[in-house]
Amino acid sequence: MTGLMIQSCSKDTSNATGWEYNNPKNGGYLKVDYGEQETGPGLILIEGGTFTMGRTEQEIQYDWDNIPRRITVSSFYMDESEITNQFYRDYVYWLQRTYDVDYPDVSIKALPDTLVWRDKLAFNEPYVEYYYRHPAYKDYPVVGVNWLQANDYCAWRTDRVNETILIREGVLKTDAVGQVADNHFNTDAYLAGQYEGVIKAEPVDLDPSKGEGATRKVKMEDGILLPRYRLPTEAEWEYAAIGLIGNTTEELITERRLYPWNGHIVRNADDSFKGEMMANFKRGRGDNMGSAGKLNDNADVTAPVISYWPNDYGLYNMSGNVAEWVMDVYRPLTAEDESDFRSFRGNVYKTVVRNEDNTIADKDSLGKIKFRNVTEEESADRRNYRKADNINYLDGDRESSTSYAAEDLEEDKIMYEFGASSMISNRARVYKGGSWKDRAYYLAPGTRRFLDERQSTDYIGFRCAMTRVGSPVGLSSKK
Repeated sequence: MTGLMIQSCSKDTSNATGWEYNNPKNGGYLKVDYGEQETGPGLILIEGGTFTMGRTEQEIQYDWDNIPRRITVSSFYMDESEITNQFYRDYVYWLQRTYDVDYPDVSIKALPDTLVWRDKLAFNEPYVEYYYRHPAYKDYPVVGVNWLQANDYCAWRTDRVNETILIREGVLKTDAVGQVADNHFNTDAYLAGQYEGVIKAEPVDLDPSKGEGATRKVKMEDGILLPRYRLPTEAEWEYAAIGLIGNTTEELITERRLYPWNGHIVRNADDSFKGEMMANFKRGRGDNMGSAGKLNDNADVTAPVISYWPNDYGLYNMSGNVAEWVMDVYRPLTAEDESDFRSFRGNVYKTVVRNEDNTIADKDSLGKIKFRNVTEEESADRRNYRKADNINYLDGDRESSTSYAAEDLEEDKIMYEFGASSMISNRARVYKGGSWKDRAYYLAPGTRRFLDERQSTDYIGFRCAMTRVGSPVGLSSKK
């Protein structure tokens, strides 16, 4: 088998040791030519920066859970639009084709809850029957998907995109028939050497101890595989939604925004489209779409994901259409506690499960590498964290509670007594933005709401994000 040469062919030496790279006679030290991160399918680069996160509209609910504060968001990638019914059906179909013979519950678990459309005093059965399945709605945002299902979709998408990249680079062969049960491409399993698919041509192994002509698996150090698709953090979503890059001259923000567009009204002020609604939302009681002959937002419920005007990053429907899940766990005091750089609440640190000889444990029956929470013993000498689960840190843990001295108090009853005096728990996840069912107040990106991660609605969807590695603006930029 001919080895694939992914490494740089030019002679390059280390400025630290003088050793020549990519030369098996010199030990085989690897250094690759790398320009910048490839943009994954459907994504747009969101250049990071500083902004004022939180309330920009009046606090009509008086929750005071989105106090304005200045933070910095790193550059990242975000989907141009919400995930559509078509995209989600592709995912469910793949699960059915891969797992239904041995594990039919996997695809059933992934299905959206179409019953979210039911209303005891409305005739919504057509949406129950047709919205997710009928091709007329294929480009409409998927709803009825809970937070856990959205995360599973992101993980699946990561594997499919990385598999496509390895096929494109000539490393793997397309194997649609042979990928069933645990024998399918998974990024973590491939990197752990546990993928048993059809190999076409792998990179040459420069380690002289492996012998001439030896090959190896592609590694993250090769710069070919993309980072994981995931949900955006609350800070990332809000930063991308407000889109102040269009109002910035040098470091001066020339015009304040209430919504993802300029001004403080929800209609288009441009002469060519004057009076047109800028988003899909509910204008008032009994008014979901305007009058016949001039359906102003042209949507009774949701609209196709590429509708209305994109914001200055090129993102569609960051206000209206559907509200969207983000990664964060909800806490009312997050604004007072969170870091001012890459703000996020919800960290649970994990590591791969290993055997007694320190090798990575075999993948599970679904073809995925097993992970576990980091133990306190493993983190004993660390200064930045000790516990794996930091969801409750500073807001819900024993130290932040007035009952910190009570020894017999259950850990999950310390501050937020879920189901008795509070709806807040470690399963409460933030969702952002307004929807077809909401009034204009929720179109402001600073508004925030929460829902149990196991629940879904007819007005919440999601879109994916991806971490940007390396330069925040690209190595080709003069900056």
